[in-house]
Amino acid sequence: MSSANMTMSTWVQTCSMVNQAGRSRSFSSSTVNPFQLLKNFPVAFSSLPPPKRCRPSLSPFSAVLTSQETVSEALKEQKPQFDFKAYMIQKAESVSQALDDAVPLREPLTIHEAMRYTLFGGGKRIRPVLCISACELVGGDVSVAMPAALAVELVHNMSLIYDDLPCMDNDSLRRGMPTNHKVFGEDIAVLAGHAFVAFAFEHIAVATHDVPPSRVVSAIGELAKLIGSDGLAAGQVGDKVSEGSDNAGLEMLEFIHVHKTGALLEASLVIGAILGGGTDE
Repeated sequence: MSSANMTMSTWVQTCSMVNQAGRSRSFSSSTVNPFQLLKNFPVAFSSLPPPKRCRPSLSPFSAVLTSQETVSEALKEQKPQFDFKAYMIQKAESVSQALDDAVPLREPLTIHEAMRYTLFGGGKRIRPVLCISACELVGGDVSVAMPAALAVELVHNMSLIYDDLPCMDNDSLRRGMPTNHKVFGEDIAVLAGHAFVAFAFEHIAVATHDVPPSRVVSAIGELAKLIGSDGLAAGQVGDKVSEGSDNAGLEMLEFIHVHKTGALLEASLVIGAILGGGTDE
């Protein structure tokens, strides 16, 4: 018999004797002393291995968590993700194509060359895309907003030509290219800007279809207001009068940004929403 078996046998015998002694009514200290028996036990208690604690299995709970995570991941995969970059690129390409069709190179060549030089000299088409997206947001179709989208881009390009003129900022470069007046002269540049504005209003009035006339009139009025003396033009005036001034503070800077830049951005959104069927409510 091995020493481990002998140890276990001795332990069982000892426990049995202790139990019998405790149960015996005639038990006396002179007959059997259980503690004496324990002293004679050949294995020290400290050498016995500690009892193993039973720990509940976490596998069912882990399985639940895993299942929930799998469901959450599946829902995330099923949820449609809006690709803003792809949307901007696709709409900008549509706008550029529409501009190419609306402003072809035709007689008189000089004025149309000057217009197309600035119109296709770069730019992200942010304003026309805003106009289209606002129209779509209220349930309108792209075709409904496209003429107005082109109009705000035409007006924007007018503002770039005028802003670069010697009487304004006198810039030589725009988008990494010589400015319009550097290529075609100040006189043609001014006329190109004038043609942009005139054609913008003509295009909204003539090319907008499947929209109640009242909406078209409202869109034209909104564009006129936000590029006039209460909008874009006011911002340009503020820019000019504050040049070299020591009194031009934050308030004037905000006025310039809100009117010179923000007004046309606002017009893009408001006009698109009007044509798409949006209301003041």
